Amino acid sequence: MTFLKERGSAMADKLEQWIQKVIEPTGIVINGKNPWDIKVSNNDFYERVRKDGSLGLGESYMDGWWKCDELDNFFYKLLSVDIYARIGFLMPVLLSFIRARLFNLQTVRRAFQVAEKHYDIGNDLFSAMIGNTMAYSCGYWRSAENLDNAQEAKLELICKKLNLQAGQTVLDIGCGWGSFALYALKNYGVKVVGITVSEEQIKLAEELCWGFPVEFRLQDYRQLSSAEKFDHIVSVGMFEHVGFKNYRIFFETARKCLKENGLFLLHTIGSSKTGEDTDPWLNKYIFPNGSLPSLRQIVSSSEDLFIIEDAHNLGTDYDKTLMAWHENFENSWPKLKNKYGEKFYRMWKYYLLFCAGIFRARRAHLWQIVFSLGGVPGGYKSIR
Repeated sequence: MTFLKERGSAMADKLEQWIQKVIEPTGIVINGKNPWDIKVSNNDFYERVRKDGSLGLGESYMDGWWKCDELDNFFYKLLSVDIYARIGFLMPVLLSFIRARLFNLQTVRRAFQVAEKHYDIGNDLFSAMIGNTMAYSCGYWRSAENLDNAQEAKLELICKKLNLQAGQTVLDIGCGWGSFALYALKNYGVKVVGITVSEEQIKLAEELCWGFPVEFRLQDYRQLSSAEKFDHIVSVGMFEHVGFKNYRIFFETARKCLKENGLFLLHTIGSSKTGEDTDPWLNKYIFPNGSLPSLRQIVSSSEDLFIIEDAHNLGTDYDKTLMAWHENFENSWPKLKNKYGEKFYRMWKYYLLFCAGIFRARRAHLWQIVFSLGGVPGGYKSIR
């Protein structure tokens, strides 16, 4: 037994040295003194990360095998170098790539899985975390002093980019808890139809928008009818769930629902590189079947259907948004912990700060893209 323990300890030491060498360019030191260094409390951590990569890293954090005072800066430093290229093509990443290539992971039937796994977790959690606007996407921080200001600025920016006019009809694909609908209804006097795959979102959205001319439907975008036309279409933070095999039908659906002189605004997270894989940990625990589009995929999928009038990158604002969500989550945790438990706490904290690091390292972006059918007469006037 002593021999096996010594052998296991020697193997852990070798793996620790290998991992430390791999991450050396990041400035992260295993069991170091900086707030972005990780402190390992279980030597099985090293084999788990060697075998499972990102998935093993996240799961071992959830199990309490390591900790870090500044997870966001840990991930920022880790992702500022091409860490995947340094460690090779790990099996979970390879399996994710193969699944995405072979199967349509975002069919109509599977589209509702992300609601069950994520959006239906609990309205109490999201209400405590994302602020008074209930906007669960990147805020616009140009002149904002806090999260609610940033979200209201984002909603105002979208309304101005669409040039909303009183009495117009707007389709909101992926309406969430009705944040855009409520803002546009109150401030621009439009009528809104919002669709989502989340029952919990509809419950709260109907409550928040009670008395306004709005209809919320539990519906996949592919179930929309071409007989129903809208002056404008907006989709905020939903395209990440569409999947590359369905991008073309998404744009075809938007086109058939948009009136000839209307505008369509797509607000989506995106990737600098075209690919079909996704982070295995995020896919398993946070956003099942998610996939980040590249600009190439968006442009090619919308070709011959729309004219791109404007493209705006707000990606660095997502770092601030995620850090604000994390602060709210931490402050609200004493009221939430009895329902959700400590393992959920570590998972959710990891999710928020992992994503903050991704945007801080510019590995992901947030694009607002404005489309028209035949081109805006005289040209579209960009708004920032």
